[in-house]
Amino acid sequence: MSHPRPRRTGLLLAVAALALASCSLTAESDGPSAPATSGEAAGGPVVLVTHESFALPKKLIRAFEAATGYTHEVRANGDAGTLTNKLVLTQGSPTGDVAFGVDNTFASRALDADVFDPADVALPPGAEAYALPEGGDRLLPIDSGSVCVNIDTTWFRSHHVTPPATLADLTEPAYRDLFVTPGAPTSSPGMAFLLTTIAAEGDSWPDYWSALMANGTRITSGWSDAYFVDFTQGGGDGTRPIVLSYDSSPAFTVKNGRSTTKALLDTCFQQVEYAGVLAGAANPAGARAFLDFLLSPEVQAALPESMYVFPVRDGVELPADWARFAKRPTSPYSLDPAEVDAHRDEWLTTWQDVTTR
Repeated sequence: MSHPRPRRTGLLLAVAALALASCSLTAESDGPSAPATSGEAAGGPVVLVTHESFALPKKLIRAFEAATGYTHEVRANGDAGTLTNKLVLTQGSPTGDVAFGVDNTFASRALDADVFDPADVALPPGAEAYALPEGGDRLLPIDSGSVCVNIDTTWFRSHHVTPPATLADLTEPAYRDLFVTPGAPTSSPGMAFLLTTIAAEGDSWPDYWSALMANGTRITSGWSDAYFVDFTQGGGDGTRPIVLSYDSSPAFTVKNGRSTTKALLDTCFQQVEYAGVLAGAANPAGARAFLDFLLSPEVQAALPESMYVFPVRDGVELPADWARFAKRPTSPYSLDPAEVDAHRDEWLTTWQDVTTR
């Protein structure tokens, strides 16, 4: 999910990076493509357009460059919603070659605007389960996760307050001024939360949001502000112990063998992030090589601790803390992508009316 997430590295990333460097990734389906031949010049820059939370170990990036002959540049700005809007505005004249971070809540907008060319990159085992029903030849799944309400368990314990468990609980007086969430128009997780409430509440979802706002819900422009600034476990001086985040978030707040946070698994919406070759790219061959790289075993293994998400590739071992604390919902909320596409603008307009009264 970027969708922005906490950035952390550890021993797993170092091991993965060393393994990647030692195996000299080639053009096989498990690694980045070799430099182009047959009349197409190899090398040159591959420019990645992404959201502000893209982060991979530098050793992995250097190994990609050494194996393919390409150099890697990143142009990152904003959350996934902002990213998608910029890709649409620059359709046909992109600011890069490959984009990463468009998710299932925004994918239809990018596809309808013909932002991406066919990827021509094979998916690894397991990734097919996350492929888009339409446009799967242009946007490839890279990672997955669920957007969920998270709580600071230590705050509720120390304040002797029973924590919430459901969406309905967030409107109760006991949780007044305690919840912070990024907004739907500019944030991928914020949009996912709006869709969660629509799936849960049906046509009465505006009434639910009215109740949330009346109960003191704070809205930020992006996930980073909500988590790192306002959330009590975000590392700053936050005052709100309830935040919209991810099912994997508790794996990154472990102290003395215990997580200080918990994802409320009855509040979750599944999110998948995609990558694709930008239409009009200056270096489409390099873009495809980078897609191969993102789907390689080494990068997929690095995703949990570098970008806070689950790999889509089968057979990737998760970090130990993920096995213990990153619990996944069994029945996350979902909506038909066609319904989202048909009503997104209408829903966003209503959401803005309700939240700015």
